[in-house]
Amino acid sequence: QACTVANLRDLAKAARNLGAREIQMQTWGPNPDQMVETGKKLAELAEPDLRAVVKVPATAGGFQAARVLLEGGSPVTLTAVYTPGQVMAAAGLGAAYAAPCVGRLNDAGQDGTATVLTMHDILARTGSHTRLLTASLRTAEQVVDLAAGGLDTFTFGIQVAEQLLDSDLTTAAAADFQRAAEA
Repeated sequence: QACTVANLRDLAKAARNLGAREIQMQTWGPNPDQMVETGKKLAELAEPDLRAVVKVPATAGGFQAARVLLEGGSPVTLTAVYTPGQVMAAAGLGAAYAAPCVGRLNDAGQDGTATVLTMHDILARTGSHTRLLTASLRTAEQVVDLAAGGLDTFTFGIQVAEQLLDSDLTTAAAADFQRAAEA
């Protein structure tokens, strides 16, 4: 389906009906004014039991748009965040979230996990209320390493979810339990 506010409204309602309490939707536009205009429409999709957070790219224009949206009372996530400086700027604006992409950092030859842990440390040490919404996670090990470092908000696909739940020891134990129950 096309990326329209009307289609996102339908998606938001479906998410709410499935029990979601918060949704994040990416604004778009060729300039800050257009991002603000679309972002305001997305923020209006909030309902008493569903918080709508507007995702804004962490570009110069995106930071301008985020400032206007935040001043208007819309919660914002700065997305496509790749540097600790961008996280500091997001926190300085009062963004609800900053969304670093671990897999893309790794693809660029950086240590994505270490970079995100540095970002988390900065936010924790400064007492910021901005949270990291860690994205582009490609392995269960990345999720576990970041959780062990204190992070608690992630996006990942079904393959990573399956990796998190899969254990040969658990499978063997469950088979043993079944055999014992049948005996």
